[in-house]
Amino acid sequence: MSQDTVSRRASPIRYIAMAVVAGAIAFAGYFAFGSQQHAPDATFTLLSGQKVSTADLKGKVYMVTFWATNCDTCMKEMPQMIDTYNRFKGKGLEYVAVAMNYDAPMYVANYTETRRLPFKVAMDDGSAAKQFGNVQLTPTTFVIGRDGTILKRYVGEPSFPELHALLDKELGSV
Repeated sequence: MSQDTVSRRASPIRYIAMAVVAGAIAFAGYFAFGSQQHAPDATFTLLSGQKVSTADLKGKVYMVTFWATNCDTCMKEMPQMIDTYNRFKGKGLEYVAVAMNYDAPMYVANYTETRRLPFKVAMDDGSAAKQFGNVQLTPTTFVIGRDGTILKRYVGEPSFPELHALLDKELGSV
């Protein structure tokens, strides 16, 4: 049997593997970019001990950002997130910054206090990140509409002009 014959026999396996990979990419794309995804039922425990759930926020436009104090990009974008929140809070924007479960609560509390974060800050026990699609990369920000639909998911620092245009549109301030 020649080497050429063996290669041709192995060929269908390559096609099956490519089909499986293509299916996995399509599946991931559907969940990453599907326009009708809804925010999960999640509860956030704020630094104050108060609990806020996505059910409490339904009917409002809100953002949820998963972040960490040891994340350089998170620290870089935080002043712009503060500015974004201050710009839109009077129009009804709610915002929850969710610190990842590996972040030390003492660091999160200190950062929140020293930077005077004006929005809700929560500590995740790992369940909220899991419910939001197993978030592992920080920062990851979700913009959620009044009906609970995820309007946009940003992994990494968002394009702030794009984010502001989306918030203007959703908050009816254009």
